[in-house]
Amino acid sequence: MSDGIGKGTRAVHAGVKHDPSTGAIMTPVYFTSTYAQTKVGEHKGYEYSRTQNPTRHALENAFAELEGANHGLAFASGLAAMDNLLKLLKPGDEVISTNDLYGGSYRLFTTIFANYGIKFHFVNLDNCESALSEVVNENTRMIWIETPTNPMMQITDIQAVSNAVKGKNILVCVDNTFATPMLQQPLYLGADVVMHSATKYLGGHSDVVMGCLMVNDDELNDKLRTLQNSCGGVAGPMDCFLVMRGLKTLHLRMARHCENGRAVVAYLKTNDQVEKIYWPGLKSDPGHEIASRQMSDFGGMVAFTLKGDSLASANTFVESTKIFTLAESLGGVESLIGHPASMTHASIPKEIREKVGVTDGLIRLSIGVEDAVDLIEDLKLAFKEIL
Repeated sequence: MSDGIGKGTRAVHAGVKHDPSTGAIMTPVYFTSTYAQTKVGEHKGYEYSRTQNPTRHALENAFAELEGANHGLAFASGLAAMDNLLKLLKPGDEVISTNDLYGGSYRLFTTIFANYGIKFHFVNLDNCESALSEVVNENTRMIWIETPTNPMMQITDIQAVSNAVKGKNILVCVDNTFATPMLQQPLYLGADVVMHSATKYLGGHSDVVMGCLMVNDDELNDKLRTLQNSCGGVAGPMDCFLVMRGLKTLHLRMARHCENGRAVVAYLKTNDQVEKIYWPGLKSDPGHEIASRQMSDFGGMVAFTLKGDSLASANTFVESTKIFTLAESLGGVESLIGHPASMTHASIPKEIREKVGVTDGLIRLSIGVEDAVDLIEDLKLAFKEIL
């Protein structure tokens, strides 16, 4: 697709080529494990579905188009995508990561890859130049950035990090799950790799688990595809179809997520039972200035703490909502509520997670696309339960 078109138009058409045999508008779901060859080594571009599948191929092209990348790769989950990427490293290599991040990412780093001689540093990258100067060394090979972070909504200046390590053979990798390509495109800011848990906003309907990587560099893409084929953590064709369908409304959904997020935050600001709100759209938020530069809007993920920081109050609150569903995950059309300390971030030791603010009283909202007035009324009822 040519340059210069809007993100919404791109979301509708990315990766789609009408089926030449039937004219079908939607990419077919190719349920096949293997492909006929006319002669030994002569085929139509597909040999075996771990290596290539036409439905996955179309989705990978869509991922690349949406993120402004040359290449996209689809995996069975977000963690499978990260696992594939981390296999570029070797014993003795070091990784610098934001100190607030998804619990599953922390677990993958510390309980799996640390066993293979890879060293991880968890650093506050608010002042990234200063922080990196203290940690970057000759063994550093990767910087892992979540921005906004999960669940504290911290913002990292992607361009500043990229500039700080330019020319040092260090991959700058960004988990762009919370922002999506509709709000933020890290490759344009100097990042080398973008990762998404496509389970979340890209799929958008809480009906599929998937991950993806997007890159510009051809050599890096070749290495990642070799690992993808060798290790086999690929996305299945039906899952690919579901995410392709979800992508077509991504721009519409993200606009509503942002609109509802803004409305919910405005309400929370008026509630004296709320101690603190974490959302980069607030002018008082430490990351607001950077977020305003590198994001086009602030998203539908919001975290807040209750007065008193009580585990009992937090549990009562998250169990009292009727429209917000108590559940893991995020980014679907329906609103979800969670208690990070006991759910998404339970794999991070308490003393470590509390240093970044993931306390017993922290509540995380994934704000869906329902009517904002109903979401606010639902929260009001939950607040009454903890009076």
